[in-house]
Amino acid sequence: MTSRSVRFRTTWIWIFLVPTVVLYGVYTIYPIIASYWYSLVEWNGFDSGQKFVGLSNYREVFADPLFWNSFKVTLFFMLLVVPARVLLTLLLAMVLNSPKLPLIGLLRSAFFIPVVTTTAIIGVVMRFILDPASGPISTALMKLGFGGVDFLGDQHLALPTAAVLYVWKFFGVTMIYWLAALQTIPYELYEAARIDGAGTGQLFRHITLPMLKPFLIIITVLTVEETFHNFDLMYTLTGGGPYFHTEIIEIYIYRWAFAASIPQLGHASAAAVIFGLLVAVVGALQLWGVYAGRRLRGDQR
Repeated sequence: MTSRSVRFRTTWIWIFLVPTVVLYGVYTIYPIIASYWYSLVEWNGFDSGQKFVGLSNYREVFADPLFWNSFKVTLFFMLLVVPARVLLTLLLAMVLNSPKLPLIGLLRSAFFIPVVTTTAIIGVVMRFILDPASGPISTALMKLGFGGVDFLGDQHLALPTAAVLYVWKFFGVTMIYWLAALQTIPYELYEAARIDGAGTGQLFRHITLPMLKPFLIIITVLTVEETFHNFDLMYTLTGGGPYFHTEIIEIYIYRWAFAASIPQLGHASAAAVIFGLLVAVVGALQLWGVYAGRRLRGDQR
């Protein structure tokens, strides 16, 4: 290929990339940069004037007990979701990784269907299903002699219920991660170990777990980062209630920016910047996890 044809091809590549770069810059990069400025001003989003207040918005956010409540709810939700998604999907992936399992493709697709379903729709539908007065689950419980349970209105049940639905919704994503990881283990290792008399538990303990250690770090960090972005499901399920018991940081930001009688974009932007720094820390952990996983795989080889 001549240098002229290479330049011609490169030019066309950049031409096709321009719309994506422009749209990404306008709708992603610019809002991120603008949020740093808005966090330093007092502005309701309607007036043309913006009053510079410096770090005052940050001081108000840090002094707001509801912000720390949303921070606590976000972390507690993560602690409920991550172990379930990582461990339960590993067990399921080991079952679905068996070449002798019938209808394996159908089963994998069945567990992945909730992933491609719109999250907001799932939230709306589940509100009807879990309705304490006329929902099918409460109706079934009352026919069995139990009282109707308000899964989304009880302050002790709302967050665990949302966590269960979140795990179910994104179960297939983590399952695919584990299936990809399991398929990197040579099947000959299992056959050789079985010939030597190893049982199922020994195969898991001495072959599967050591070979999956690098992937465990990466998948766990990925799952932690994903749990920070669950606004659509939580908002459609509970809206942050009851009594702020399910108000994650994203809903806290939304409430100050759009749901307040007088929007406070400066306060909301300050909270968003703090939340962004938290996500950045998790992103740094993700990079470390990838690096550590590669080192572990290198040591195993």
